Amino acid sequence: MERKARVKTFSFHWGSGYIAEEAQVDGEHHVPTFQLMRYTEGHAAGSVSLRFCQYNHRGGFRRSPLMMGEEEVEMMREALKETPELLAMLRRLVED
Repeated sequence: MERKARVKTFSFHWGSGYIAEEAQVDGEHHVPTFQLMRYTEGHAAGSVSLRFCQYNHRGGFRRSPLMMGEEEVEMMREALKETPELLAMLRRLVED
C-alpha cells in the first residue's frame, strides 16, 4: 500500500499555509532544513517566505538557531538541486 507524504502546514498571526518545498540533510547532531513557505490565508496570503530551521533525528521541530558545518553545507547544496523554487529564492540572496 502506497503512503501519501504528509503536507507540512504552518500558522502565524499574519498568515498560514504550507511548506511548498523543503531541502533537508541528515547531520550528525540534527537535521538542517531550508523551507519555502507558501501563505494561503491571512494577511500574508499569496506571498512566500524562506525559513532556515532544524529538526531532531526523531522528526521534532527544534526552536533554536540553525547551525551547519562544512559537510552539511555541501550536503545541502546537493539537496537543493531537488527544490527549484527554493533554490531560485536562495540565489536571489547571493547573486546580483
